Amino acid sequence: MLHLDDAYGLARWLTGNAADAEDVTQEACIRALAAIEQAQVVNVRAWLMTIVRNSAYTWMARNRRKEMVVTQNEGLEAPDETPSAEADLIARADAVALERAIDALPLAFRETLVMREFSELSYREISEATGVPVGTVMSRLARARAMLVSALKEVEI
Repeated sequence: MLHLDDAYGLARWLTGNAADAEDVTQEACIRALAAIEQAQVVNVRAWLMTIVRNSAYTWMARNRRKEMVVTQNEGLEAPDETPSAEADLIARADAVALERAIDALPLAFRETLVMREFSELSYREISEATGVPVGTVMSRLARARAMLVSALKEVEI
């Protein structure tokens, strides 16, 4: 339960919407509960993120056509302390632009970025969750950030 928000957040970014993320998170929790007695877990958070990641890929393979591309997500909420309607509108537009830029990243880069920036996993935890070396995690993160900067320059966020 401690890492449920992180699990849902990763599932949401991987699947592209809240309803699918709820299904994936539920499936991941069922899998985790079924495996908890046999598993030798050193890092619970990384272990759960691995299960969420695998559950998301399995769910998407079963429920989506291969050529399907998610183009829009639910909008991010703007901060509550916006001083004016104009500032609120700008903040919302920026959040939508950022969300679209993240959605446009290739999946390997998107999942690495989301695990690091939104779930605040360490490089080692991401490495354990994705099954790639720490150096690859660092490279993917750097490339994801560079792609985001490039994409956001195009929309002038």
